[in-house]
Amino acid sequence: MSHRDTRAIQVLKNGIAEGRNWYLALLEAVRLWTSPGEDYAGRHYQYLVDNEAFDWLVLTQRLCEELDGLIPEKERTNLLFYGIPPMELSKDQFRNLIGASKYRAHLNYFYGILVERFLLLSVTEEIRKKKRVLGVNNDNGVVDEAYQRIYGATQSALLKQFRKERHYAQLRSIGMSELNEFTYWLFKYRIKTRDKSRVASDTRKALTKLQELLNLKAGPAYVSALED
Repeated sequence: MSHRDTRAIQVLKNGIAEGRNWYLALLEAVRLWTSPGEDYAGRHYQYLVDNEAFDWLVLTQRLCEELDGLIPEKERTNLLFYGIPPMELSKDQFRNLIGASKYRAHLNYFYGILVERFLLLSVTEEIRKKKRVLGVNNDNGVVDEAYQRIYGATQSALLKQFRKERHYAQLRSIGMSELNEFTYWLFKYRIKTRDKSRVASDTRKALTKLQELLNLKAGPAYVSALED
């Protein structure tokens, strides 16, 4: 752990001890944090994907490990498991607390990974509904058809291309860190290979699907990026 990361944790603990709202103190610690990832207590935490996309909630999970007994358990659970913060912040307030550079990287994660996954989910659901209308009740080939529609190639072909470009092993399985990197790569691939109107339409479709979830879950912490 770097000296700045150690200081971030100390600033967080000191802020809570002085009576500062724990969520605000935590976001300030997020701003101070520097490491893109680390191994801690038997787990690998990857905060920065492809040196561009920042998953601040994963860093929040890590920082909360330092706060056992110092914060309300219900508020912690709501934030980490449901994305519901203990207090509402405007986009500008959130950006000012975590810093402009981390906020930009947060938007990269939001659009490049989270929204990209919801695009795949939305298209997959469309294909499933169409198959049910036709009386087909199995999911064979649904995922590959969704990939073909969005990216013009199958999931396996795209994953093979991604790994070849990054000089990664062509394994049968994929871990979470690599999956996030692959998803971000897919986002860039879609931007590069699809026309602008198609990219905009697909992004709106994904945001609509995400908004459905936000409505169900009473507004996860990622909602701040939707205001852009």
